[in-house]
Amino acid sequence: MTAPVMDDTVVAPVVTGDGTTAGSRTARRWHRARWAVLVLAVLALVVTVLAISRPPSSTTAYAPDNAQPTGARATAQVLEHQGVEIEHVTRVADAVAAAGPGTTLLVTPSPYMLPEQADALATAGADLVLAGAGDDLVRTVSEGAVSRTPVGDPVGPVAPRCDLPVARAAGDLTLASGLRAATGASSDVTLCWPGDDGAGLAQVAVRPALDGGGVPGDVRPVTLVDDPSFLRNDAVLDDGNAALALGLLGGHERLVWLVQDPLDITTTREDDDPSAPTGSLLPPWAGTVGLWALLVALVAAVWRGRRLGAVVPETLPVVVRASETTRGRGRLYRRARSRGHAAAGLRAAAAERVARRLGVPRSADATALTDAVGRATGRPPQEVVDLLYGPPPADDEALTALARRLDILESEVHRS
Repeated sequence: MTAPVMDDTVVAPVVTGDGTTAGSRTARRWHRARWAVLVLAVLALVVTVLAISRPPSSTTAYAPDNAQPTGARATAQVLEHQGVEIEHVTRVADAVAAAGPGTTLLVTPSPYMLPEQADALATAGADLVLAGAGDDLVRTVSEGAVSRTPVGDPVGPVAPRCDLPVARAAGDLTLASGLRAATGASSDVTLCWPGDDGAGLAQVAVRPALDGGGVPGDVRPVTLVDDPSFLRNDAVLDDGNAALALGLLGGHERLVWLVQDPLDITTTREDDDPSAPTGSLLPPWAGTVGLWALLVALVAAVWRGRRLGAVVPETLPVVVRASETTRGRGRLYRRARSRGHAAAGLRAAAAERVARRLGVPRSADATALTDAVGRATGRPPQEVVDLLYGPPPADDEALTALARRLDILESEVHRS
């Protein structure tokens, strides 16, 4: 009901109910939720940017397009200036398909490589160069002629002490020396830059598989470098690292550069095979976007998990006395300090009872009700307006006083 305006008088605006409107309630809810909405908006913006854009250069270690200290962009650019065509791949299947005779296949550190992927690389027809490979991959591509044992920090620089042209051109280097020739290995194994635990470089002449494009009776070199840091931007200019990198990777006009994706489980291209794995077919940014989406989902779950759901009506198994319900509702109002709602309930109930007593219809407005109450009790209309439609009480004492005044008003109406 709206506050009445008496004849020839100006009545100050009054606040009905608990003193709130749709606009004020919306503003209060927005004030509480604005930080959560802001965080979700920022996360959504980051995900969108990651999905539609790519960084100007890669951040993957040993990638030919990574300009950071851990990348190998400097080596790749010098090779391209010398006329070497570089094909950067992230799947073993693509590397095996592209690495034919007359090409060089570089395999950067691949800690997640599967045994069947190592077998696929061993059958490639290209000249293999492995930098920082694990023992299983070293044994597979060298056909058991070389093994690798992890060693500590390299000591050097030391002389190559071998007759390989690329080693003599590089000169003294500081390389980790964990490569060893297997017991009973043939003389086709050449070790360079020897140390206390092994050698820094090993080259093995193996016969390429015929299904990989090999020619019967032909051999191809498999070069193993224990320390891959000679490729990195922050170390390529140290000692003879640049000469070693250019000598190993610039032997052919085409270089296949494999930086394996950790999610890659392919071995050969089987595009027509429905059982072939599809994880590596996702775009490069799919993993990052997936992580951000997971983070957004977790934040949303925590945010919504702290809120109570809507009240669900439930049939009570026993009959609850009205007095107990009233006291329980009062305790809830008191705990929430919701004096406005409590006052609105008291005023609405009192107005309904006095209107029924005076015969005022439910469709009547506030002016009709206050006039009827004023005539029945002799109270000034403005006093009735303040009592039934005034502002919410400021404290518990004011709420108690309001309840007492409403009870007195009802008593006066019933005595009239």
